[in-house]
Amino acid sequence: MIFGKKQTLVMIKRVEFGIYLAETMKDAENKVLLPKKQVPADMEVGDPIDVFLYKDSNDRPIATVKEPKLTLGQTARLRVVSVGKVGAFLDWGLEKDLFLPYREQTTQVKAGDEVIAALYLDKSERLCATMKVYPYLQKESPYQKDDVVTGMVYEISHNFGAFVAVDDKYSALIPKKELYGELHVLQQISARVTGVKEDGKLDLGIRQKAHLQMSEDADKVLSLLREKKGFLPLHDKSSPEQIRETIGMSKNEFKRAIGHLYKEHLITLESDGIRLKKDKF
Repeated sequence: MIFGKKQTLVMIKRVEFGIYLAETMKDAENKVLLPKKQVPADMEVGDPIDVFLYKDSNDRPIATVKEPKLTLGQTARLRVVSVGKVGAFLDWGLEKDLFLPYREQTTQVKAGDEVIAALYLDKSERLCATMKVYPYLQKESPYQKDDVVTGMVYEISHNFGAFVAVDDKYSALIPKKELYGELHVLQQISARVTGVKEDGKLDLGIRQKAHLQMSEDADKVLSLLREKKGFLPLHDKSSPEQIRETIGMSKNEFKRAIGHLYKEHLITLESDGIRLKKDKF
């Protein structure tokens, strides 16, 4: 018998509080209880039944005919029910909530949050959840370059970028060089597939193609100019770091945006920055 997966067992004995199940009629030593309220009315000794195995609140093996939202080897989006001293507890469709230890969290969670989680067995063969889902996500997605996808950020690495679970199950990454502005773990995003790696993992970009992004960036610069009373101390000699910190875009994107605004006669270029024309406020 395997904890964390659905399997077919047979009824070997009926008791007052339910029935005992085992892999075969001769395997009475490794029996598990299916509580009385879940036993079909017509069950007889020797009959097979599909059940899911886990451990109850007292750490005893228990069977259920209910469908959990998550089984071993899968990922799913689950809601945080409560947070305690040693971790959080998730609603996974069974009577006993699923334990998410603090060490398995990629960010601090609170009741009501939704997380992408995978199921694993700890050293005591208890089923627990982890938010470190990278090894569990699928690599063969149906998506191709330039497709628009949605997903949840489940982990952020200062070295690699933002890891995303597309459709809650496919492995994807927004590379560090593609990150602009603030992204946080548990954030739901829409992104464009910028590439599909040989192993099937997706690379994502949260910005549009250059000709579409230019118009959006120009609007962003224009809005900030109006907010800053018509002047920004940014120009073609400004450092990429200063531009990114000030307006959240790369230097090339900034230069394209102000070039667009200049051609539209909305700004003037000065030695120490850009200025919005007075009649364009």
